[in-house]
Amino acid sequence: MVTNEQIYFVIGLPMLFNATLIGLLIALNNAKFAAVGEQFKALEAKLNAINSRLDHMQEMWRSELRRVEEIIDARLKHLEQR
Repeated sequence: MVTNEQIYFVIGLPMLFNATLIGLLIALNNAKFAAVGEQFKALEAKLNAINSRLDHMQEMWRSELRRVEEIIDARLKHLEQR
């Protein structure tokens, strides 16, 4: 004859084992998603650095073009005065 304790073990142990496995799988998934999130943050930081460099280059070109424009204007003014 099967006792109540044996029935509890037969039903309870597999449930406990399954719950433990599910918990471990959820923890593994969370760890993987966190790692992917960190990679995206690193990529975002790199893209922000590139954007900053491009903005700096744009300002540099604007200032250089402004300087060239001033030189050309000065030369044209000099030619017009002749």
